[in-house]
Order: sequence, then C-alpha cells, then structure tokens
Amino acid sequence: MINKVIVLGGGSAGFMTAMALKAKVRGIEVVVIRAKEIGVIGVGESSTFPLTRYLHQYIGVSLKKFYEIARPTWKLGLKFIWGPRPYFHYPFGPGLESRVDFLRRNIGQYCDEGIEYATPLTAMMTHDKAFERDPKTGGPILHNFIAYHIDNPKYVAFLEQYALAALGVNVMDDTVVEVKQDEKGITGLILKSGKTETADLYVDCSGFRSELLGKALAEPYISFKSSLICDRAVTGAWPRGADEPTKPYTTCETMDCGWCWQIEHEDWVNRGYVYSSDFISDEEAEREFRAKNPKVGPTRIVRFTSGRYRTLWVKNVVAIGNAGGFVEPLESTGLGAIAVESGLLADLLNDTDRQIRPQQVAAFNRATASIWDSFRSFIAIHYKYNTRLSTPFWIHCQEKTDLAGAAELMEFYAENGPSPLWEKLLLGPLDQFGMTGYLALLVGQNVPYRHRYVPEDHELRAWQAHCERNKQRALKAMTVDEALRAVHSPKWEWAAKKGLSPLELSQLR
Repeated sequence: MINKVIVLGGGSAGFMTAMALKAKVRGIEVVVIRAKEIGVIGVGESSTFPLTRYLHQYIGVSLKKFYEIARPTWKLGLKFIWGPRPYFHYPFGPGLESRVDFLRRNIGQYCDEGIEYATPLTAMMTHDKAFERDPKTGGPILHNFIAYHIDNPKYVAFLEQYALAALGVNVMDDTVVEVKQDEKGITGLILKSGKTETADLYVDCSGFRSELLGKALAEPYISFKSSLICDRAVTGAWPRGADEPTKPYTTCETMDCGWCWQIEHEDWVNRGYVYSSDFISDEEAEREFRAKNPKVGPTRIVRFTSGRYRTLWVKNVVAIGNAGGFVEPLESTGLGAIAVESGLLADLLNDTDRQIRPQQVAAFNRATASIWDSFRSFIAIHYKYNTRLSTPFWIHCQEKTDLAGAAELMEFYAENGPSPLWEKLLLGPLDQFGMTGYLALLVGQNVPYRHRYVPEDHELRAWQAHCERNKQRALKAMTVDEALRAVHSPKWEWAAKKGLSPLELSQLR
C-alpha cells in the first residue's frame, strides 16, 4: 500500500510529479525534498503539446494564473533550417497527413514544389503569426494547437506555488547525505539536517545525478550514442531588441557539427549550439556559435549523454525526467516526457487504489522504455536524412546513424512515401510525434520514395488555391507580440472556451 511518496528533486520533474500524484491519487501524502544549493536549470525551455495537455487538461491549471506567473510565449511548432529546402515547419496540429475534400490524397503528396502554405498553421509560421484576429474585439482568437517557450525559473516558481497552495504538497529544503537500502529497495534518506525521511515509494527527480536509480540502485544505463552522437551544447542569450519580433516556433538550424536552437521569450532570446565533441572542440564550437550569433552574451558548456536506464521502476524507486533518461534537445522532449511519465505513475496508483503489483510495474517499465526509444528513433531520422551540409560530421550522420526502431518505418516510407496508412501499421500508441511529426520531417527533408503520386491538372489548381487561402489568412493574423500585449492587458478576460476557433475548424475540414 503506497501511503507516502517522497519526491527527490525540486525542479520541473519534481513538482510536476508531485502535482500529478496529489491531483489524481486520493489520500496520498507527497513530500518534495529539494536542495536549495543545487537550484534549477535557469535557462529558457521549449515544450511540446504533451506539456500543454498536462497543465490545462490533466491538472486543470487555469490559463489566467499560468500566464501571470510563468509568462510563457506561444509555440506553434518548429522551424527547421534543415535539408535541401530553404526551410520547413513541423506544426503542432493536423499536418501533412490531413485530407481536404477537393484532393484525392493526403496533402503531404502535393508538397514536392512548396510546403510553406500546406496547412493553416504552417502558413502562420511562415509569416511569424500566431492567432487570427477577433473581428469584434481585435484581440487574438486563441486555439489549442500550441506548446510553450518558458523561462525555467519562472516555470518552477509557478509549479511550486500551485503544488503548495492548490494541492497541498509538502516541501522540505534539505540535502540527502546518505541513502539507506536493503534487498527490497530504499529504506530511508538521511538528510543534512540530521533527519531521516522514509516513504513507501521514492520518486527520483534528481536530474542527471540520478541519485536513487542510477547511484544507489546502480541500474544499468543504455547509451543512444550509435543514433545520437551529439553530447555537448554551448548556450547563451541576449536581450530582445526592438527590431526582433517574437517568433511562434523554436528554430532548429543546421551547423557544421550539429545544430543550433533558438527559443523565444518576451524580453530575451535563448540560443544554443548542440554538437559532437568527436568532431569539434569546445573552443571551436564557441567560435562557430558566436560567429552565427554576434549578440550573444556570456556562454556556458553543458555536457550530456543521450540514453536511458534499462528500467525506470526498480524495487521501490521510480525515476521521472532526466533521472531516468535524456535525449538531446532537438525535439524539445524533456518537459513532455515528464508530463507523460508523471501522469502514467499517478494513473497507475489511482487505478490500483495505491496497491502496486508486479504486473503494473512491468507495464510501466515497458511503456516508459517505449517512450524513450521512440524519442531516439525519431530524432535519429533528423540526422540520417539531413543533406544540407557535407561536413565530416554530417557525412558521418548520413552513413552511420543507427535508426534503431525507425528502420522498418523508413523502409515503408521509401516504398510508399507520405501515405497515412502506416500510422496504424507501424507507430506505437505512446509515440508522441504521430503522423504529423514524421511526415513534417520526411516530406520537409525531401526524403526520396519510389511510388510517387502524380496529381491531375485540376488537382494542382485546387491545391494552389488552397495554399493561397492559407497564405491570405496568415497575412491578416496577429503576431506573438500583439497577442501577448492583448492577454497581459487589464482588459483581457480568460473566458471559458466555447467551441472551436476558426483555425481549429479549418484544420478539421
């Protein structure tokens, strides 16, 4: 019987897990132990839709309170400066798998020449727009096809406040100096204050340190290096200038030995170069990074290893977030992984009335392994098929990248192209990317396939008219900065959502 849970770590993973447990599991006691001297990441973060769903649907966080404290900006998807096209977009809404009434195939099969206006969302992103205007109020018509760019300290401050005030989570500011254990698992945490804290279940949210799962229980670690060779990032930022509009996407730009992100915040721009130390030194990476970004201020080097622990639930310890696995940040998977993992744990405890049996633990471990392995294979596709540069790094990626679980999928695509049928045949139920992600990436990179569909002339005319309509709607829409001014105005009202926005309706047609 799980009556008390200790969550070790007071960052995003720790508080999100504590919130999920308290919100969904009746009668459970949750204590977060955090070491103030360790602090939080302290950088800008980019999220995906699972975080949005976790916050506002699963937990029920109000938009008003979240926007007041966390101060996010909106992210409609990712912009890739990648592959042979000048750029392409991966939107967080219906994408190239979608059908429209006047075309015989899904729209991914009409994008050989151009992809910018294929959907309303990609058109918005092409023109750096976020929302359509309300003709009555002039404000933004908000839709649900969003994730967030978030300043990590502000985000963690919001989580802490919500966890304590709304959900009754207990927080202890202390440091673990010794972990007691026996053959059944952890028996207690000895703290710097002299106290010993015990629980029925321990959730390791200690980040890369993995104090309980990795260090105390010595669970084996599975490296993803054969698929994801990058292992470092140089990061920096600068204050946003008056001539720098806030963009509604995370930018991913090809570099000589990796890629560069750009994350958008109201008052500053966060940039980082992810690279492989096998191909470039830290000093050389910094020079290339600064040449690309002359406005950047002080920088720091972050070292990481892509991979996961063999199992995330061992004895009476469960690891959530970076304590259980990490993949390089190309698809902003970190916060989404925490959202899904913490939700799985809370749902499992709720459905079993807090009485955990071996079958549930085994199922949890299969599910979380599947999540991390899908991250690995999806990101590997980015490297295997990016033909933009022919540097030694990119030649290595094209020739040597292990596609892992994506090999069968790529064989199917090489034969059939952007057919939507393979979503049912090949994608697992916990794959966070779905057809939208895979087709955005494969069609966007012009990955070749054999059996191409040749549209008739009337279809091409209809397709061009469809793209022009999307373009005109985007040109009339609001920028992120305009929408932010509106929602932070004292006159703005976070009314309950009624029905679908015009953009959402058009995506369903």
